[in-house]
Amino acid sequence: MKQPAEKPLFHPRNRHRGRYDFAALIACHPALASFVQLNPYGNESVDFADPDAVKVLNQALLHFHYQIEHWAIPEGFLCPPVPGRADYIHHLADLLAEDHQRVVPRDLNVLDIGCGANCIYPLIGFREYGWRFTGSESNEQAMKSASAIIAANHGLNRGIRLRRQKDNHAIFRGIIHKNELYHASICNPPFHASASDARQGTQRKLRNLGLDKHAPLNFGGQQDELWCDGGEKAFIGRMIAESVEFARQCIWFTSLVSRKENLPDLRRALEQAGAVQVRIVDMAQGQKQSRFIAWSFFDKPARTRLLSK
Repeated sequence: MKQPAEKPLFHPRNRHRGRYDFAALIACHPALASFVQLNPYGNESVDFADPDAVKVLNQALLHFHYQIEHWAIPEGFLCPPVPGRADYIHHLADLLAEDHQRVVPRDLNVLDIGCGANCIYPLIGFREYGWRFTGSESNEQAMKSASAIIAANHGLNRGIRLRRQKDNHAIFRGIIHKNELYHASICNPPFHASASDARQGTQRKLRNLGLDKHAPLNFGGQQDELWCDGGEKAFIGRMIAESVEFARQCIWFTSLVSRKENLPDLRRALEQAGAVQVRIVDMAQGQKQSRFIAWSFFDKPARTRLLSK
């Protein structure tokens, strides 16, 4: 029994559409070798229930595909699935290309709200498209980790900078400075509405993996990465409200939306906020359905003019 060679639901430019080339990954990142084993299909894989295996696989993927030679995150912080994160970047590139004669623009400034200890979106976006990133982060330890990744890899400091968000109630305030223009903002908001909700979600994932409820979770996550009062709908609602203040300083505001049932309320909030254009961009990685919502306070001619400068 063989797994399909392609993951057809990934974006066409996603480097991770096919099965992982473990021989190439190990040649580039030898530490991966001890984690590779045969799965029930008889193909090489890693144990995705093992957090160390997932972390080393990420290191190998980032090293081989994106020339990130040094990538480490503190214990307990979110360890993101690289292929899915790349999909957001590629679909965002397509959205921007719609206002740029169907060509992905390269000379861009992108804001990552909550870049995390892993700094994953700036790493992929800078290496894939040469976009310049500003990553905001409120957690001091995460900020130090992201800074260390940038410092450890040659050339990243030319395209990625970090700003500390000192106000836990603010999203864009204190981060977007006067006279700055961002072509897009991205965000992976906290999903859960409470610590209890987050714990229940963790236990569901452990059960799905056939693990004991006290086992370490393969992707980790800190409180501010996993939950906030009101969950993702409340967080994105705050983002929408605050984006009005910076309507002329960001062409496209975007955010992942995990729960499809949140979309109608978010659309209503954007209508009330006066957004000129709203888009829902569907994505799918394997069995997981995902999407991001995008809104702009500029009409299409203005977006095209700004993206062409």
